[in-house]
Amino acid sequence: MSKVVVLGTLDTKGQEFKFIKDVVESVGVETIVINAGVKGKPSFEPSIPNTEVARAGGRTLEELIKENDRGQAIDVMMRGAAKIVLELFEKGELGGIISLGGSAGTTIGTYAMRALPVGVPKIMVSTVASGDTRPYVDVKDVTMMYSVIDISGINSLSSQILANAAFGIAGMVKGKTPKLGEEKTLIGATMFGVTTPCVTKAREYLEEQGYEVLVFHATGTGGKAMESLIEAGYIKGVLDVTTTEWCDQLVGGVFSAGETRLEAAAKAGIPQVVSTGALDMVNFGPMDTVPAQFKGRKLYKHNPTVTLMRTTVEENRELGKIIASKLNMSQGPTTLFLPLKGVSLIDIEGQPFYGPEEDAALFEELRKGIDKEKVELIEMDTDINDEEFALAMAKKLISMLENN
Repeated sequence: MSKVVVLGTLDTKGQEFKFIKDVVESVGVETIVINAGVKGKPSFEPSIPNTEVARAGGRTLEELIKENDRGQAIDVMMRGAAKIVLELFEKGELGGIISLGGSAGTTIGTYAMRALPVGVPKIMVSTVASGDTRPYVDVKDVTMMYSVIDISGINSLSSQILANAAFGIAGMVKGKTPKLGEEKTLIGATMFGVTTPCVTKAREYLEEQGYEVLVFHATGTGGKAMESLIEAGYIKGVLDVTTTEWCDQLVGGVFSAGETRLEAAAKAGIPQVVSTGALDMVNFGPMDTVPAQFKGRKLYKHNPTVTLMRTTVEENRELGKIIASKLNMSQGPTTLFLPLKGVSLIDIEGQPFYGPEEDAALFEELRKGIDKEKVELIEMDTDINDEEFALAMAKKLISMLENN
């Protein structure tokens, strides 16, 4: 059986890490303890000392101690820890990883966890787990557990919380994932509430034809997660219906997936069918959180926690240019589908974001911008959620996969 890596600062939280180690080993799972502390002496002997971690991070421990720069030391130790845990995984020695800490310990622990593939068990017990965890989790399956109290000694409450975490990681490593039957080709698809009918119909058809479809909610992390799995080689084809995250990246909404969105499939050369889903909207939180400069824009209360803002003609022109440039990077079969009667459920006649002029600007820039030798263009006189449009995209993707 693979071992559980226990990673942390043994100089400041040695008692707590020793407790975790002992609980994991009490249920028959071996451990590898990595010391990522810098200054103090570890309270017990680790499997991998901090000198090795610092060296793997590109510095010596002596240099870090002499410089006395806490921020720099954290950077070095988290890089070193990430390198070491990935090497242990590649050797087949790491079956799971657990860490605990405050903000610094969480930064080091989760950075190392994110170096590991999706599916490898990861538990982070943290004092910051009840706040914004996006910087720590990003697009990996890091399980964050709130410590409730500060991680400072073993007492009646902390012992229960830390034991639960230790039993959790041990169980994850000992357990076996049930087999689902024959392995199927994985398809990545992107969806929003306003493109759900389209993606649902396409997904159902693809599954009927023997494909497995992973649907990602296009909320920034969703798009990033899909692209991460493409880069890792899991996803073999993409139905990128909902490219809305580019609206938030361009205009300043809350669901941006970053400047590299739409690049992973293009660079990997896998078949991709792309459309313009929800390019009519920028996303913000509750109405009172919309930035002041946008108060005069067309706003729509999607629900109490999400406010949508209609993209303008000028923004749609820019979106068309950006998406065309990303698709032109494609090294494999790529098809762009344009729904001429609306890009979302609320961008059709009679709905609040209906905008023929805005959509026309988007479509015009896409037509002009794509490299016709790399990107096939298909235009349909339907809205994006029309069943005919959904099936056409699904069938096109299957054809591309079969001929690739």
